[in-house]
Amino acid sequence: MSRIISHNRKAFHDYLISETIEAGLVLSGTEIKSIRAGKVNIRDAYARPDGKEMWLLNAHVAQYDKGNRYNHDPMRPRKLLLHKRQIRQLTSKVMEKGLTLVPLKLYIKDGVAKIELGLAKGKKLYDKRQSISKRDSDRDLARSLKNPR
Repeated sequence: MSRIISHNRKAFHDYLISETIEAGLVLSGTEIKSIRAGKVNIRDAYARPDGKEMWLLNAHVAQYDKGNRYNHDPMRPRKLLLHKRQIRQLTSKVMEKGLTLVPLKLYIKDGVAKIELGLAKGKKLYDKRQSISKRDSDRDLARSLKNPR
């Protein structure tokens, strides 16, 4: 059973997502408490390989209200937990094809914080317009089927 904490709707608007992968997060005590409270923003975040490790950058986890001097830095880089094989594959795809790793959603699964990353390629402006027009036409079609006159 998983509980979704944060969605990144902007990622589906700005990128074409080709594949997804689940990763764990290395967090401190006050970070997980803040995440469970829902005070997290992954909209501008991305993942980057660094040697044999994968890091999540620009993710904002607000400081815990009841935290004291041991509170965390909200914008600190967080290490992602992946297998070596997965890190190698993702690193090669990111380096050679010009793709990027974008977080799609953050959730709690069996008491552990997980993040779903998407291998993404940036959309051009005309692709965004095409997506918007398709969504509008689908909405109009659904509306006309719902209320026939």
